[in-house]
Amino acid sequence: MKRPILIHPDPRLKKACDSVPDLDDELRALADDMLETMYAAPGIGLAAPQVGVLSRLIVLDCVKAEEAAPRPLVMFNPRVTASSELMNVYEEGCLSIPDQYADVERPAEVEVEWTDRDGHLRKEAFGGLWATCVQHEIDHLDGKLFIDYLKPLKRQMITRKMVKLKKERAREKA
Repeated sequence: MKRPILIHPDPRLKKACDSVPDLDDELRALADDMLETMYAAPGIGLAAPQVGVLSRLIVLDCVKAEEAAPRPLVMFNPRVTASSELMNVYEEGCLSIPDQYADVERPAEVEVEWTDRDGHLRKEAFGGLWATCVQHEIDHLDGKLFIDYLKPLKRQMITRKMVKLKKERAREKA
């Protein structure tokens, strides 16, 4: 089931999320809903707080080539266990901050540990777009948005645009 995506500013997007203690069918269904929502948006990553659930769960799939098989990842309680000193700059966007993009510098490679949807502990090294995306989504679980890396003036300008967008969408629904 596709879920609505929260738009910044929303206080739920600025809260740190709780760890997922035990996996159950409800959480697996949430992960499935998040993948469906992410693909429909379309996006390459989505964190549970973006759909209003304050749990440490992210989904991502950075496969871009049309002929390539998708690689959806579901990560419960993901955490970066190692990161490279080498940094990378990517132009980032966010489904909770539509149509706004900015360059963000992050470690070029990270190692991430998480629990998969079957309850198995997994660990993998990510580079390139995958590294950027997984760090961006984990930031969401800590109440941090990509615009928090920007200078205050640029961040305020984007926030004002989002406030305006939310008002326009509310008027359209009324």
